Amino acid sequence: MNFTLRELEAFLGVARLGNFTRAARSLNLSQPALTVRIRHLEDALGVRLLDRTTRSVALTQVGREFLPVVERVIGEIAAVAVNAREFAGKRRGLVTVAALPSIASTLLPVTVAAFKARHPGITVRLRDGVAQRVVSLVKSGEADFGIGSPTKRDSELRISHLMDDPVSVAFPPGHPLERSERIHLEDLLASPLILMDPEYSVRALIERAFQSIGRAVVPAYEVSYVPTALGLVKAGLGIAVIVLSALGEAAELVGLRALPIDHPMLVRRISLIESASRSLSPAAQQFVSAVRDTCRGTP
Repeated sequence: MNFTLRELEAFLGVARLGNFTRAARSLNLSQPALTVRIRHLEDALGVRLLDRTTRSVALTQVGREFLPVVERVIGEIAAVAVNAREFAGKRRGLVTVAALPSIASTLLPVTVAAFKARHPGITVRLRDGVAQRVVSLVKSGEADFGIGSPTKRDSELRISHLMDDPVSVAFPPGHPLERSERIHLEDLLASPLILMDPEYSVRALIERAFQSIGRAVVPAYEVSYVPTALGLVKAGLGIAVIVLSALGEAAELVGLRALPIDHPMLVRRISLIESASRSLSPAAQQFVSAVRDTCRGTP
């Protein structure tokens, strides 16, 4: 079968109005052009849909069975067209963002709240995970884009810088670090170190930084979650080395101090991660712009 949407619309117009002249006028066609479309549709189906006389038009039995199907199809296509226009106009859509937990809990909530106020028809879904999981979600198409800190070049991805995230140290009040104007790596060696486990991108930064001063980092404790690290600090079991975005206001909330470490290698680059083979939807493009705006306002 080979028929067109316009031929279905022609049939629907005649069936509803019961008259070729009125149907042609409603479709902005000449009557002969309308007749040709109906004939092509009937030829494609191999059945007669309309019985015509000089005075009237009536649906055949097949035409009566065909009509509700055509109405549903045309209605669904029209709805899709409306959705597509709203989608292209950035009024509707779904955006899935994969992000590091520290970003998903600090940067993104503020961004999503402001974005939803301007674009209530666009749904934003967040998927948080460690650096490699963010990359995997983008590559698989489960996320439109990611916000993370990839450390390796990958031809399947487009990477663009968003912001810098300094590595900091959290310690209890009264700790000797509190008296330091600037905290250096060497200042951390006197205390038991609490580090995020090796799955976290910041761990590699810390290890390389210690190597640069000829020391190997030996953690007293390894944890997978920032609240666990801060709980160990609060219990007096050591000091925690964590990126500033992950600490946020959490350290102050549990009565701890947090200060950045003065070392050129201890800055995590936060980047926008996109698939090199897929373009972003209009809704995703809008949200990327909102993310960049938020990052520009982040110290």
